[in-house]
Order: sequence, then structure tokens, then C-alpha cells
Amino acid sequence: MRFVSAEQVAQLAGVSRSAVSRTFTEGASVAPATREKVLKAAEELGYHVNDLARGVLANQSRLVGVVATKPEIGFRAHLTAALTKALIRRGSIPVLINTGETEEELLAAQKMLIGHRAEATVILSGSPPASFFELAQRNGQPLVVIGRSEPDADRVLAGNAEASREAADTFIAAGRRRLAVIASRSATPSIAERENAFVIAARASGFEARIAHGRDSDYDGGVIAARALFSEGERPDAIFCANDLLAFGAMDVIRQEFGLSIPQDVALIGFDDVPEAAWLSYGLTTFRQDPATIAARAVMLIDRRQQNPDEPRALERVIPQLVFRKSFLHP
Repeated sequence: MRFVSAEQVAQLAGVSRSAVSRTFTEGASVAPATREKVLKAAEELGYHVNDLARGVLANQSRLVGVVATKPEIGFRAHLTAALTKALIRRGSIPVLINTGETEEELLAAQKMLIGHRAEATVILSGSPPASFFELAQRNGQPLVVIGRSEPDADRVLAGNAEASREAADTFIAAGRRRLAVIASRSATPSIAERENAFVIAARASGFEARIAHGRDSDYDGGVIAARALFSEGERPDAIFCANDLLAFGAMDVIRQEFGLSIPQDVALIGFDDVPEAAWLSYGLTTFRQDPATIAARAVMLIDRRQQNPDEPRALERVIPQLVFRKSFLHP
């Protein structure tokens, strides 16, 4: 590819190379007549400033890394979309790195971002090792972690425990007594926190919640967990699902394989409020996480860290709101 250069613009405009540079540098001094000639030549040639070169000279780019595992699935897809939009509005260039959850993969992603002088990294997946944070600190790169408690990074957390307690209390207030929770064996910290908080809240009210796990926190995981719950033991009359994808799988099994009615026989509450939760075939009562709010908080933490590098690590909590639909009506 042959990109139009600043030198070509200077030749067409009949000005110096430095005049072209000053024209496209915010706050730089340049005569109005010179600016007009440069802009006219740039428009004619289709010239754009080489931001990559500027970033190299400044030892920092406008790149912001977004590290995620399976960013196309469930709530994470909507959060990734909201985060990239928020970064673009900020004037940043989001770079999505679809990686696994092993230490080796996370460190490889980080080294790639630091090598390209990314100004910050936002982590949506995995549990980074201590060396991850040490390397970022040595290079002055802000880190924001979403959905997990990491004392060495700024973080945005959902109110998992608050929502889970509310789910248990709301079921009990509605007269539901045979409680259960569906989560997964490959649980993220957020999924595990929701499961544990629900069980503890139920026990505090005098009820034992059955626990069923799928392999992963997805639709198939909900199918597997629901089959286990309804194939043996006392059938639950209320289920809290640690995310909406698990709930969708459970709902299809409850209706189609066991012939039960929702919410008459079994009430369900999910977590995330992905768009499919409002579909007529599901109508899932669920806790809404707003991706735009979480993304805005993450961007705010990046800005705060760049302005105040030595401040204590910050925590932003976003409390989900319960949205009632037909899978569990308001008591």
C-alpha cells in the first residue's frame, strides 16, 4: 500500500513539511492562509495523519487492549460491544484480543499490547498472574479488570451478592420453598459468587438450596443442570440461574422434557438481561446489568489512573436491577 505522505501534501500546497505537521497538530501555530492551502491539498490527495508514527514518537499509542475469552457469547458480547464503542468515543483505538484463560496466554497478550505501546488494558476474562500486574506497573500501563476482584488493578464489579440475596428473598416472599441454583463447573469468579451468595441467603432464611452445575456457563450447561435437578430428588419450585444462558437451557428442558409450566410449577430468575431474555419464548425475569454503564465506568477508571498514577486502586460497583417478566411474576 502507498499511503499519501505529508511531503506530498507539502509539495502540492507549496509549503514546507513542517507547515503540514503544524496544521494537523492541535494548538500549533500556523498562518490562516497556509492552513487553508494545506487542508485543500490534503483533501485533494486523501491525506490522513499517521497516528501510528506519532504514537511511536510519543512512546505511547492510542491503542487500548481488550482481553476476553469467547467475546462473542452471552453478556460478554454485549459488554465487548459497549466497551469498544465507549473507547472509540474517547478517541482510543480498541484492540480486541480473543485469548484463553491460562497464564501463558494472558502474558502473551499483555506483552503484545505493551510492545505496541497500548496506553491501557481492560481484562474481561481469566485470572492474571502477579507478573501480569508487575509488568504493567513497570511500564506505567493502566489496568482495568471487569468482573473479578484484583487488588492490584482498578476494577468494575457487579453487585453479585446483593442480587443473589434479593433473588432468594423474593422467591421466599412469594411462597416458594424448594429452592435451587444453577451454575457451572467452569465458573468465573462472578458466577461462583452468585451461586454462593444465593445458597447462604436461602440458608439464612431456613431453607437449603439444591445446587446443579453444567459443564460451562452456557445454554448446554443449563440443559445438563436442569436434567440433573428434575431427574432425581425433590423437584424445585424456584431456580436462580447464575446467568441468562443457563436459564434459557433450563427453561427449555423444564417445558419440553418434563412437561412443567413456568412459572406455575417452577419459577426462574436469571442474571444479565441479554436481549433474548425479553423474547416471547422466554420472558425471563432477570437481573439487568447495563453494558454501557459498566463500559463507562471502565473508561473513567482509565482516565483517572492516567491523571493520578499513584492513587490507591479504585473499585466501581454496579448494582443490577431485577426486571420482572413472565418466568417469575412480582409477588
